[in-house]
Amino acid sequence: MKQILILGAGRSASSLVDYLLKESDSDKLDWHIVLGDCSLAAAEEKIAGHANGRAVRFDVQDEAMRNDFVRTADIVLSMLPARFHPLIARTCLSYGTHLVTASYVSDEMKEMDEEARAKGLLFLNECGLDPGIDHMSAMKVIDSIRGQGGEITAFETFTGGLLAPNEEENPWEYKFTWNPRNVVLAGQGSVKFIQESSFKYIPYQKLFRRTEQVYIPGHGYFEGYANRDSLKYLGVYGLQGIRTLYRGTFRRPGFCKAWDIFVQLGATDDTYIMESVGSMRHRDFINAFLSYNPNDSVELKLAHYLGLELEGAEMHKLKWLGVFSNELIGLEEGTPAQLLEHILKKKWTLNERDRDMIVMWHKFDFTIEGEAKQVQSTMIAMGEDTVNTAMAKTVGLPVGIVAKGILQGEIEITGVQVPIHSEIYEPVLKELKNKGIELAEREIQI
Repeated sequence: MKQILILGAGRSASSLVDYLLKESDSDKLDWHIVLGDCSLAAAEEKIAGHANGRAVRFDVQDEAMRNDFVRTADIVLSMLPARFHPLIARTCLSYGTHLVTASYVSDEMKEMDEEARAKGLLFLNECGLDPGIDHMSAMKVIDSIRGQGGEITAFETFTGGLLAPNEEENPWEYKFTWNPRNVVLAGQGSVKFIQESSFKYIPYQKLFRRTEQVYIPGHGYFEGYANRDSLKYLGVYGLQGIRTLYRGTFRRPGFCKAWDIFVQLGATDDTYIMESVGSMRHRDFINAFLSYNPNDSVELKLAHYLGLELEGAEMHKLKWLGVFSNELIGLEEGTPAQLLEHILKKKWTLNERDRDMIVMWHKFDFTIEGEAKQVQSTMIAMGEDTVNTAMAKTVGLPVGIVAKGILQGEIEITGVQVPIHSEIYEPVLKELKNKGIELAEREIQI
């Protein structure tokens, strides 16, 4: 019997657990799935009494517990926060256990590459959505172009976790479909890319003012902002010498201009604790970043400070969020970013009527025998409900499919990897297509 240890029973684990439990029902697979989480109730809810599954309480910081569970596992699928992955990885090295995560590969993880190879282990990172499916779908096209003798001159890619169109009045056209904290802190790392052979850098305070508009037939317009460090993918994708390389995040048009208000205020700062939070109302939070004027309202001061139209689209978005209300925030302490996240959750949490969607778009410019060509590929994935979300499916399913490939001996690569190799991306993309998740490719005349 093969034992699969899944660590973390959060949102992204729903589709992963469901997929592996269904696969375990096959007569050909003798699998047992153990789902560990700090909340036993959360793990039990996802296992749902399945005969081939077991829910356990798991504390990643408990060394004895960690050793006991990893020791008996054939593969570990970690859906825990990224900071715990090196700890899990070192335990996997001790007991000869494969590891798959959906998080960015860290420098600490990379240092284990040689030992993992020596032990015949695969530590696969970035195997979710973004990073994950973006790598796999991009490399499929890149390898195809190179196989035809083509040379890639530009690559742009955007991914967004968004709210599916509905009848609810929501001027942002957005709600949280992933970790809210990551949304609030988005863009605070280094932002680097290449545009027409020039290296470009965007400071955080300018990021949401430098956006691109992309039209996707049948789905309308989206706006994108640059995402972290695109330059590190020069080596990953083998694109040294390319003229343009840009990775970005999609939002609906108008989102970034309104979000930039919070950035310019300092409301996304996560470096200090605010005072008197327990008695703070939403409008007090906004007012804390504005100059003192006893005669002007918070709304008027904000509009004057940032040059906004008092009845304009951005102020309408803020009023809809309730940031000017007299409602207590509901926290006793916190950083500006933590308080803002708490306020946003009140309006940006998915309800029973909501469905999320994933939009991924790639654009490849290339030449073959001197002729300029372009390929665009688009993936639209729709959520079913607040549990079986598009985000949960696109993050969890690739992890599960890879786990199956490793256990069946179909994926034999070793070391610390990301899913850019055909033996990984081909079976994953094929099975995702069978489940209705596919990037449609079309050639554009240029």
